Amino acid sequence: MNKPSMQDIADSLSISRISVWKALTNRAGVSDKLRERVVEAAIKIGYIGKPDIRASGEKSSHTIAAVVSRPESSTFWTQIIHRIAKELSLQGVNLMYTYMPARYKDGDVLPAALTDGSVSGIIVLNIYSDTQLRMLAKLPLPKVFLDSVPSLTPSQMNGDIIFIEGRASLRDITGKLLDGGRTRLGFVGDIQYAQTNMDRYLGFTDAFSQRGLKIDTAFCMTERLHLDTHYEQIEKFMSSLKSMPDGFVCTSDYIAHFIERYFTENKKDRSNICLTGFDNSSEYANVAGKITTVDVKTDSMGERLANKIMFAVNHPNLPSEVSYVLTEVLWRD
Repeated sequence: MNKPSMQDIADSLSISRISVWKALTNRAGVSDKLRERVVEAAIKIGYIGKPDIRASGEKSSHTIAAVVSRPESSTFWTQIIHRIAKELSLQGVNLMYTYMPARYKDGDVLPAALTDGSVSGIIVLNIYSDTQLRMLAKLPLPKVFLDSVPSLTPSQMNGDIIFIEGRASLRDITGKLLDGGRTRLGFVGDIQYAQTNMDRYLGFTDAFSQRGLKIDTAFCMTERLHLDTHYEQIEKFMSSLKSMPDGFVCTSDYIAHFIERYFTENKKDRSNICLTGFDNSSEYANVAGKITTVDVKTDSMGERLANKIMFAVNHPNLPSEVSYVLTEVLWRD
């Protein structure tokens, strides 16, 4: 016999599935009387146990959606998603993988699973479209975002946000280079793409400001990088430089590996030019384990996201919060 579903409850009461979901997850939009009827029907058909049985350890009936775009592009994201799935499973909670396209097109709508009452909450990963984030923010669901975009304020996100701390770590990296006499530094990365990228750039500028030094913007590339043309744009920028700086501080190891690739393919000497990244990724063999970078614990990040969304689901009336997960600089090169 199939396990009872929300649709079974809805059919038994001649109401919509979304109304059942709202009643069972304590959302606004249903009366107290209807909420009681839904709970009674849910217990009657075996969708949930009686309150005293559930309190003694019955598994949760919740499903959480991981809303993602291009997870196959990086083990960084897949490691986080795997840990989310593992942590939710330990709590008896289902994880639903929900894909959204990398680029928003006019007329695009949110996946049906996010709007039909199928899920109790969502975790948003690597979605960096302003329009898509605004659409997600409007959902009447508990939400946890990993990162955001500079064009949106935390209050506009309508959910919890976790940021990977980068401003202080990039300030430390840049400061150490400056104090070592490398005062002609460039910064490379799309600072409008993600708030964490912007934070890393601010850390770079902080280090210069603290020492009363001026940044040579000719060595910096902070423009928009398009999804499929990262290397072409970076190669064009590097080729345009009249002279090389003392080093390049990059928003990620992904960006750093393109710069290393440029030096290799063009047979240029990088021995006196420092290169730093962020994420401590093992994916890019030409820089992995070789450059100064910043370590991000993807396992603990996934666990944190899973626990945070369940806290939001179980405490829907508490204010949203913004938090920063600290990182560690790995000094190399």
